[in-house]
Amino acid sequence: MKAIGLPAIIIIILVVLFIFFMAIGYVKAPPDMAYIISGFKKKSTIVIGKASIRIPFFERLDKLNLRLIPIDVKTSNAVPTADYININVDATVNIKISSEADRLRLAAENFLNKNTEYIAGVAREVLEGNVREIVGKMRLEEMVSDRQKFANLVKENAEPDLAAMGLDIVSFNVQNFVDGNDVIENLGIDNIVKIKKTAAIARAESERDIKVAQAAADKESNDAAVAAQTEIAKKQNELAIKKSELQQESDTKKAMADAAYEIQKEEQRKTIEVTTANADIARQEREIELKQKQVAVKERALEAEVKKQADADKYAAQQKADAALYQRQKEAEAKQFEAQREAEARKAQAEADRFSKEQEAEGIRAVGEAEASAIQAKGIAEAEAMERKAEAYAKYNKAAVAEMMIKVLPDIAAKIAEPLGQIDKITIIGGGEGDSTGVNQVAGNVPVVMAKLFESMKEATGIDLSEIIKADTYDAKVNRNVNVSGLDDVNVVIKNSDS
Repeated sequence: MKAIGLPAIIIIILVVLFIFFMAIGYVKAPPDMAYIISGFKKKSTIVIGKASIRIPFFERLDKLNLRLIPIDVKTSNAVPTADYININVDATVNIKISSEADRLRLAAENFLNKNTEYIAGVAREVLEGNVREIVGKMRLEEMVSDRQKFANLVKENAEPDLAAMGLDIVSFNVQNFVDGNDVIENLGIDNIVKIKKTAAIARAESERDIKVAQAAADKESNDAAVAAQTEIAKKQNELAIKKSELQQESDTKKAMADAAYEIQKEEQRKTIEVTTANADIARQEREIELKQKQVAVKERALEAEVKKQADADKYAAQQKADAALYQRQKEAEAKQFEAQREAEARKAQAEADRFSKEQEAEGIRAVGEAEASAIQAKGIAEAEAMERKAEAYAKYNKAAVAEMMIKVLPDIAAKIAEPLGQIDKITIIGGGEGDSTGVNQVAGNVPVVMAKLFESMKEATGIDLSEIIKADTYDAKVNRNVNVSGLDDVNVVIKNSDS
């Protein structure tokens, strides 16, 4: 693992060192500054307004300012011109270190790590020497009258010298020329006098020309006025003659027109009368035709209205019939749909009922089978019980039967007397002899009923319970000796409190 990881660690360290050295060597020059990288290559690298890489410890970084350097160039003493007039020259010059690579390298050789004052001083000396040289080649009047020519000559003469140092002349302006003998001022006075003289001559000539031109203009104006008056008179005569001719012609034409007017008027009157008569006839005919057309229009309107009403009624009846037919169709469709739905519902209900009936039949069948089995088992049990009872009854005699019947007599008497317990109030009307209240008659109903019961049992079974009791066959649990004589003479009225 250590042998495999060591190359990776070395690579990482190298990459980190490379990034570190690149970060240290990264330089970015502004547009007004020249970065000069030298040391590793034979030819230095110049960077202006962009970025570059400097190899640390192997390359050097120097800076040169590319801003303008203003210089005042003044001659220290008077310089004679080509016409031997001593003058002093005052000029302002703007120079800068050149941006061209070759000149920039020359500037680096001459001014590297130097301040702008040093550069300005060197350039000032060179420019002053060139100014002196150009002054000696030009006449004073030429220099004063054409300063731009003087500046261009100085600039052209100084540029090779400054270029050898790596400098460029941006601008050269002459501020002033000064001489100690007022030559420049006298040149100005002479020029002023010449200008004034020329101006006076030009003014006199202008005034003369103005007067000559004014006289000629007056003559031409007078001639033109006379000619105009003459022409006006001729035109006025021609106009009068023309007016007379026109008046005569006008009168003749007017007379002819008046006669023609009268003739035309008479013809017009006749034409108007005929036209009026024709117009009356035509108007009457038009009225007749109009009335006929009105009648025809009314007939057509009435016919159209009747037809339109008939069509409207027909359309309304047809629409109503269509609506009724549509409604009946929809009702029939609705009924058919409802019938189908009911049929489907009945079918579904029938199927449900059939299924329910089948289930119920299955249940009934199962219950019937269960009940049949139960009844069969019960019948078998009852049959066996009846068989045993029959065997027991066969062993009984009349005394035993009578004993069994006597045992149920109290229950029978209780059931017969039960209605009496529901009576709230009894009113007895009349009575037999020897009875004051008739209560005994009411209470005696129970024994009477019991006696009738004994008779019914005797007729049905042949057993006379009274005889058995009297014969003391059994020790009756209930011994009743009820005298029921005189019932036919008692009228009992039972009245319930609820009625």
